Amino acid sequence: MVSSIQVSEALLAELKRRKLHDRESYEAVISDLLEDCSELSLETKRDLAKSRAEYKAGRVRPLSEVRKELGI
Repeated sequence: MVSSIQVSEALLAELKRRKLHDRESYEAVISDLLEDCSELSLETKRDLAKSRAEYKAGRVRPLSEVRKELGI
């Protein structure tokens, strides 16, 4: 099934800017964007694992404590 969607002029301009070549469809551009958002990079996965380990080890402080220390 084919359907159409309405987008603002600004979003259309952004989609056009993200095309890899002139003949690329907007469907392909949107699919690429969705794919990029759904996959975590290996670096991000490592950072998340490191953060979880630090949290479990108790090496974290509440934001309120850090703000107080920095005088924010």
